[in-house]
Amino acid sequence: MDIRHTLKANRGFILFLFSFALLRTAVADWNPIPTASMRPTLLEGDVVLVNRLAYDLKLPLTDVVLLRFSEPQRGDVVTLNSPADGTRLIKRVVGLPGDRIAMHDDVLVLNGQPLAYRGATTRGETLAPGWVVDAVRATEDLEGRPHPVQFLRGTAARRDFDEITVPAGQYFVLGDNRDNSADSRVIGTVPREKLIGRAHHVLVSADWLGEDGWRLAPRFGRWVSAIL
Repeated sequence: MDIRHTLKANRGFILFLFSFALLRTAVADWNPIPTASMRPTLLEGDVVLVNRLAYDLKLPLTDVVLLRFSEPQRGDVVTLNSPADGTRLIKRVVGLPGDRIAMHDDVLVLNGQPLAYRGATTRGETLAPGWVVDAVRATEDLEGRPHPVQFLRGTAARRDFDEITVPAGQYFVLGDNRDNSADSRVIGTVPREKLIGRAHHVLVSADWLGEDGWRLAPRFGRWVSAIL
C-alpha cells in the first residue's frame, strides 16, 4: 500500500489529529502541575485548563503575535515560557507595565503601598521525607483580586528586594508559594509575547504522592473548579 493510498484512506483521522493539534497550540491547552510553586492555589497533580486566546492569537508553536485581544490583569494566573531558559511555567501576574514593585519580609509592595494579608493560619508542610516546616497561609488582596498565598518560614528564600519599575511590554510574576518559587525574582520580568495564556480552571486533579508513599488518588473536590 503506497503512502498516497494510506493518506486517502485515513484522511478523516488525519484531519482530526491536525485540528486537535491546532486547537492545543493556538486556542486551548491543558497543563499538569508538576511542582509546589503555586501552592495552595494549585497542587501537584492538578491539570489546569489554559485559554491561549485570552490575550493574543499567535502563530502556532511560536511566540509571534498575530492579533491582540485583551491585556493581562493583576491577579491573572498565566502559563509562560521562561525568558531565562524557555521552560514552561505557571505563575500569577502581580505587576503590570509601569508598576513599581518591591518586597519586604515577604510583603509585596505595589506602587508604594504594601498589600494586605488576612486570615493567616499555620500548618506543617512536608518538603522532603523527614523535613517538615511551618507553612503560613493567608489571603493576599491584590487590588481587589484576593487569592491564597503561602510562606515557608523555615526555608531560605528571597523575601526582600528593592523597588523596581516593570518595563513597558513586560510583566512581573510570582508563585503563590512565595518562598518556593523561581519567578520574576529569579528569571526577571516577562515580555508579553512569552505569555502563553490564562489558566482559569482546574480540569482534573489527583494526589500522586500521599503521606503514605506513592499512590494515585483522585481529588474529586478539585475537578472543574475555578482558579482564584
